[in-house]
Amino acid sequence: MAGGPAVVVLAAGRGERFVGRSGARGHKLEQAFAGTTVIGASITCAIRSDLRVVVVTLPRLFETVRGHVSRENIVVLHDATDSDRSRPLGMGDSIMAGVTARPHADGWLILPGDMPLIQPATLRAVADALPQHLAVYAQHLGRRGHPVGFGPELYSELAMLSGDEGARRLLARFPAHGIEVPDQGVLMDVDTETDLHALRAVHAAHGAASAA
Repeated sequence: MAGGPAVVVLAAGRGERFVGRSGARGHKLEQAFAGTTVIGASITCAIRSDLRVVVVTLPRLFETVRGHVSRENIVVLHDATDSDRSRPLGMGDSIMAGVTARPHADGWLILPGDMPLIQPATLRAVADALPQHLAVYAQHLGRRGHPVGFGPELYSELAMLSGDEGARRLLARFPAHGIEVPDQGVLMDVDTETDLHALRAVHAAHGAASAA
Protein backbone atom coordinates (compact mmCIF):
# COMPACT_ATOMS: atom_id res chain seq x y z
CA MET A 1 0.00 0.00 0.00
CA ALA A 2 1.56 3.30 -1.09
CA GLY A 3 -0.24 5.49 1.43
CA GLY A 4 -2.25 4.80 4.54
CA PRO A 5 -1.12 4.19 8.10
CA ALA A 6 2.05 2.37 9.06
CA VAL A 7 2.19 -0.56 11.46
CA VAL A 8 4.81 -0.05 14.18
CA VAL A 9 5.77 -3.47 15.55
CA LEU A 10 7.28 -3.14 19.03
CA ALA A 11 10.09 -5.63 19.59
CA ALA A 12 12.44 -3.72 21.90
CA GLY A 13 11.24 -4.94 25.29
CA ARG A 14 13.64 -6.90 27.48
CA GLY A 15 11.20 -9.82 27.92
CA GLU A 16 12.54 -10.43 31.43
CA ARG A 17 9.40 -12.13 32.73
CA PHE A 18 9.74 -15.05 30.34
CA VAL A 19 11.37 -18.16 31.81
CA GLY A 20 11.49 -21.34 29.74
CA ARG A 21 11.64 -24.99 30.71
CA SER A 22 13.99 -25.87 33.57
CA GLY A 23 14.27 -22.20 34.45
CA ALA A 24 16.24 -21.38 31.32
CA ARG A 25 15.78 -17.78 30.26
CA GLY A 26 15.38 -16.66 26.68
CA HIS A 27 13.76 -13.68 25.04
CA LYS A 28 10.06 -14.33 24.60
CA LEU A 29 10.06 -12.99 21.05
CA GLU A 30 12.59 -15.64 19.98
CA GLN A 31 10.44 -18.56 21.13
CA ALA A 32 9.17 -21.00 18.51
CA PHE A 33 5.66 -20.33 17.25
CA ALA A 34 3.72 -21.53 14.20
CA GLY A 35 6.79 -22.62 12.27
CA THR A 36 8.68 -19.40 12.99
CA THR A 37 9.11 -17.33 16.15
CA VAL A 38 6.73 -15.19 18.19
CA ILE A 39 8.07 -12.01 16.61
CA GLY A 40 8.21 -13.65 13.18
CA ALA A 41 4.51 -14.53 13.36
CA SER A 42 3.63 -11.00 14.52
CA ILE A 43 5.62 -9.39 11.70
CA THR A 44 4.09 -11.78 9.15
CA CYS A 45 0.62 -10.73 10.24
CA ALA A 46 1.55 -7.07 9.87
CA ILE A 47 2.97 -7.63 6.37
CA ARG A 48 -0.13 -9.55 5.27
CA SER A 49 -2.28 -6.57 6.20
CA ASP A 50 -0.79 -4.80 3.15
CA LEU A 51 0.08 -1.81 5.33
CA ARG A 52 3.59 -0.42 5.58
CA VAL A 53 5.56 -2.00 8.42
CA VAL A 54 8.41 -0.77 10.60
CA VAL A 55 9.87 -2.88 13.40
CA VAL A 56 11.53 -1.35 16.45
CA THR A 57 13.92 -3.80 18.07
CA LEU A 58 17.13 -4.38 20.02
CA PRO A 59 20.57 -5.41 18.69
CA ARG A 60 20.21 -8.95 20.05
CA LEU A 61 16.99 -9.47 18.06
CA PHE A 62 18.13 -7.78 14.86
CA GLU A 63 19.02 -10.95 12.93
CA THR A 64 15.74 -12.60 13.93
CA VAL A 65 13.78 -9.58 12.74
CA ARG A 66 15.93 -9.19 9.62
CA GLY A 67 14.70 -12.57 8.46
CA HIS A 68 11.24 -11.06 7.93
CA VAL A 69 11.68 -7.42 6.88
CA SER A 70 14.31 -5.43 5.02
CA ARG A 71 16.91 -3.37 6.87
CA GLU A 72 15.31 -0.06 5.94
CA ASN A 73 12.17 -1.14 7.80
CA ILE A 74 14.00 -1.84 11.06
CA VAL A 75 14.85 0.67 13.79
CA VAL A 76 17.43 -0.61 16.30
CA LEU A 77 17.39 0.86 19.80
CA HIS A 78 20.25 0.48 22.25
CA ASP A 79 19.26 -0.24 25.83
CA ALA A 80 21.17 0.80 28.94
CA THR A 81 22.92 -2.56 28.89
CA ASP A 82 24.14 -1.91 25.35
CA SER A 83 25.33 1.67 25.59
CA ASP A 84 25.79 4.68 27.83
CA ARG A 85 22.06 5.30 28.22
CA SER A 86 21.26 6.48 31.73
CA ARG A 87 17.99 4.55 31.94
CA PRO A 88 16.42 1.44 30.42
CA LEU A 89 14.22 1.79 27.39
CA GLY A 90 10.46 1.86 27.82
CA MET A 91 7.49 1.44 25.55
CA GLY A 92 7.34 5.19 24.99
CA ASP A 93 10.82 5.14 23.47
CA SER A 94 9.83 2.36 21.09
CA ILE A 95 6.64 4.06 19.96
CA MET A 96 8.46 7.36 19.43
CA ALA A 97 11.19 5.67 17.40
CA GLY A 98 8.76 3.83 15.15
CA VAL A 99 6.48 6.80 14.56
CA THR A 100 9.32 9.22 13.82
CA ALA A 101 10.82 6.69 11.41
CA ARG A 102 7.61 7.04 9.35
CA PRO A 103 6.68 10.70 9.96
CA HIS A 104 4.62 11.11 6.79
CA ALA A 105 2.37 8.10 7.26
CA ASP A 106 -1.39 8.62 7.45
CA GLY A 107 -1.38 7.45 11.06
CA TRP A 108 0.25 4.62 12.98
CA LEU A 109 -0.93 1.28 14.32
CA ILE A 110 0.96 0.19 17.43
CA LEU A 111 1.35 -3.60 17.49
CA PRO A 112 3.24 -5.33 20.33
CA GLY A 113 5.54 -7.96 18.90
CA ASP A 114 4.39 -10.59 21.40
CA MET A 115 0.86 -10.85 19.95
CA PRO A 116 1.30 -13.40 17.13
CA LEU A 117 -2.36 -14.41 16.85
CA ILE A 118 -3.67 -11.04 15.67
CA GLN A 119 -5.17 -11.34 12.19
CA PRO A 120 -4.34 -9.11 9.19
CA ALA A 121 -8.03 -8.25 8.81
CA THR A 122 -7.98 -6.77 12.32
CA LEU A 123 -5.13 -4.44 11.40
CA ARG A 124 -6.98 -3.36 8.27
CA ALA A 125 -10.18 -2.72 10.24
CA VAL A 126 -8.35 -0.40 12.64
CA ALA A 127 -6.56 1.34 9.75
CA ASP A 128 -9.84 1.83 7.85
CA ALA A 129 -11.39 3.55 10.88
CA LEU A 130 -8.54 6.03 11.44
CA PRO A 131 -9.70 8.68 8.93
CA GLN A 132 -12.82 9.17 11.06
CA HIS A 133 -11.18 9.10 14.52
CA LEU A 134 -8.14 10.48 16.32
CA ALA A 135 -7.50 7.13 17.98
CA VAL A 136 -8.86 3.65 17.35
CA TYR A 137 -8.37 0.36 19.16
CA ALA A 138 -9.43 -3.21 18.44
CA GLN A 139 -11.70 -4.91 20.94
CA HIS A 140 -13.07 -8.43 21.27
CA LEU A 141 -16.33 -9.11 23.10
CA GLY A 142 -16.16 -5.60 24.48
CA ARG A 143 -12.63 -5.96 25.91
CA ARG A 144 -10.04 -3.45 24.73
CA GLY A 145 -7.00 -4.90 23.02
CA HIS A 146 -4.43 -4.22 20.31
CA PRO A 147 -3.51 -2.82 17.92
CA VAL A 148 -4.10 0.80 18.84
CA GLY A 149 -4.17 3.26 15.97
CA PHE A 150 -3.41 7.00 16.06
CA GLY A 151 -4.21 9.54 13.39
CA PRO A 152 -1.59 11.87 11.89
CA GLU A 153 -2.93 14.75 14.00
CA LEU A 154 -1.28 13.12 17.02
CA TYR A 155 2.21 12.93 15.54
CA SER A 156 3.67 15.56 17.89
CA GLU A 157 2.24 13.78 20.93
CA LEU A 158 3.62 10.41 19.83
CA ALA A 159 7.01 11.88 18.94
CA MET A 160 7.43 13.14 22.52
CA LEU A 161 6.80 9.82 24.25
CA SER A 162 9.67 8.35 26.28
CA GLY A 163 10.40 5.90 29.06
CA ASP A 164 7.47 3.80 30.25
CA GLU A 165 4.99 6.40 29.04
CA GLY A 166 3.12 4.42 26.41
CA ALA A 167 0.00 5.01 24.40
CA ARG A 168 -2.36 4.68 27.36
CA ARG A 169 -1.86 8.32 28.36
CA LEU A 170 -2.92 9.47 24.91
CA LEU A 171 -5.99 7.26 24.97
CA ALA A 172 -6.96 8.93 28.23
CA ARG A 173 -6.49 12.43 26.80
CA PHE A 174 -8.09 12.01 23.39
CA PRO A 175 -11.36 10.37 22.33
CA ALA A 176 -10.76 6.79 21.19
CA HIS A 177 -13.08 4.59 19.17
CA GLY A 178 -13.32 0.83 19.68
CA ILE A 179 -13.64 -1.53 16.70
CA GLU A 180 -15.28 -4.84 17.63
CA VAL A 181 -13.52 -7.73 15.86
CA PRO A 182 -14.02 -11.53 15.92
CA ASP A 183 -10.33 -11.95 16.73
CA GLN A 184 -9.42 -13.12 20.22
CA GLY A 185 -5.77 -12.59 19.31
CA VAL A 186 -6.19 -8.89 20.11
CA LEU A 187 -6.28 -9.87 23.79
CA MET A 188 -3.53 -12.53 23.88
CA ASP A 189 0.15 -11.75 24.43
CA VAL A 190 3.19 -13.61 25.69
CA ASP A 191 4.72 -12.76 29.05
CA THR A 192 5.28 -16.23 30.50
CA GLU A 193 5.79 -19.78 29.27
CA THR A 194 2.19 -20.49 30.31
CA ASP A 195 1.04 -17.71 27.98
CA LEU A 196 3.09 -19.19 25.16
CA HIS A 197 1.55 -22.63 25.62
CA ALA A 198 -1.93 -21.08 25.60
CA LEU A 199 -1.28 -19.22 22.34
CA ARG A 200 0.16 -22.34 20.73
CA ALA A 201 -2.96 -24.28 21.73
CA VAL A 202 -5.24 -21.63 20.22
CA HIS A 203 -3.21 -21.59 17.02
CA ALA A 204 -3.34 -25.38 16.77
CA ALA A 205 -7.12 -25.34 17.33
CA HIS A 206 -7.57 -22.77 14.58
CA GLY A 207 -5.48 -24.90 12.24
CA ALA A 208 -7.53 -28.00 13.02
CA ALA A 209 -10.77 -26.13 12.46
CA SER A 210 -9.56 -24.81 9.11
CA ALA A 211 -8.57 -28.29 7.99
CA ALA A 212 -11.93 -29.82 8.97
